[in-house]
Amino acid sequence: MDTVDTTMEKLREQCLSRGASGIHSLARFFRRLDQDKSRSLDARELQQGLAELGLALDMAEAEGVCRRWDRDGSGTLDLEEFLRALRPPMSQAREAVIAAAFAKLDRSGDGVVTVDDLRGVYSCRAHPKVRSGEWTEEEVLRRFLDNFDSSEKDGQVTLAEFQDYYSGVSASMDTDEEFVAMMTSAWRL
Repeated sequence: MDTVDTTMEKLREQCLSRGASGIHSLARFFRRLDQDKSRSLDARELQQGLAELGLALDMAEAEGVCRRWDRDGSGTLDLEEFLRALRPPMSQAREAVIAAAFAKLDRSGDGVVTVDDLRGVYSCRAHPKVRSGEWTEEEVLRRFLDNFDSSEKDGQVTLAEFQDYYSGVSASMDTDEEFVAMMTSAWRL
């Protein structure tokens, strides 16, 4: 395990020791640390914030954390990127049920879920906005798909994007049994 992984594991442990409010209080804390109100933290802001939490990093380590978890290439960490990094890894049982739900949606079997795949699984005719004429069935399916898509909404959801979405849900559920039951019910697996 390298220094960045060790740092993130220490921070994750600290959050978990605070209970359910740990990550939420950390989110408030990081918003306060965002001194320039850019909605992201640079290495200096991150270093100062972690020091206040008792995790002393030198600048090279803080820069390493930023580089590792900066998903959009901005050179900084937005709150979503940092909180994503703090999520605990999912068990095999959770990953398997997520893969099963994805496979149900991926009617074409090409590894990407699109509106066309959803059309084969769900009917939107009864959706209130379709019934009122405000939206088309296509719009309902696209908005549904966008929930799982990355920040660049391209109309295609990969297994990795689907897993990423559910890793956030997973982090709030204590047991594998609870998570698997929720997924099984929600996706009618």
